[in-house]
Amino acid sequence: MSAADRDSEALIARRLASERPDDGLLGEEGAVRPADSGLRWVVDPLDGTTSYLYGLDAWTVSIAVQQATATGWAPLVGVVHQPVTGETFEATAGRGAWLGGRRLAVNDPVALAEALVATGFGYAAADRARQARTAAHLLVRARDLRRLGSAALDLCLVAAGRVDAYYEDHLEAWDAAAGELIAAEAGAVVTPLGRGLLAAGPALHPALAAAVAEGRGDDTAR
Repeated sequence: MSAADRDSEALIARRLASERPDDGLLGEEGAVRPADSGLRWVVDPLDGTTSYLYGLDAWTVSIAVQQATATGWAPLVGVVHQPVTGETFEATAGRGAWLGGRRLAVNDPVALAEALVATGFGYAAADRARQARTAAHLLVRARDLRRLGSAALDLCLVAAGRVDAYYEDHLEAWDAAAGELIAAEAGAVVTPLGRGLLAAGPALHPALAAAVAEGRGDDTAR
C-alpha cells in the first residue's frame, strides 16, 4: 500500500458518494458502504503497487459494478484503465469486451505447449513457496510464463490475446472483479482456483487447469 493507493481510492469514493449515494462500495484500502440500491462498486485504486513504485507501467485502476442476487454478487460492468499506456479495457455483461472501438477475443485454440501464461505471486512466504512450485511445474509444459504484478491487467491481456491464459490461486475480490468480467466477455473460460481463478480460452482451459492442479499437488483446479 502507498499514499497513491489511498489517495486514488479516496478520490473514487468521494465521486461515487456524490453521484451514486445509494450504491454500495468495496475498496481495497478499506472504503465500505452498504448497497441500499442493490448495486455495489468494487474498486482497486492501484493494482500493481510495486510496479508503480518502481516506475514500471504494469499497474492499473480497476472498477467493477455488481448486482446483488440471491446467491451473491453478479457482475454487470468492468473497467480497467492503465494510466501509463492510456488504454482502457471495458466490458458489460452480455455485450462483449472492448478496447477503444475494438471488440476483444481470446486466443483460441491454443495448445498448452504453445501457451504464454500469466501468473502472480502473493506476499506471504507460504503462498509464494506454493506458487513457485506450481510455476516450476508449468514452466516446462507451456511456452513461457509472465508475471506483471497486476491481476486486473493480466485478465485484460487474456481478453486482448496478448497472453493466452492467466492463473493465480490467492486473490481478493477487488483484484479480479473487473478483469474477470472482461476476460469472460472476450470468450475466456474462468473458473475458481483456490482463493483465486484461472482464465483461458476454451481449448486451452482443461489442459492448463489439469497442469496447475498437478503443480499444486491437489485437485482444486477444475
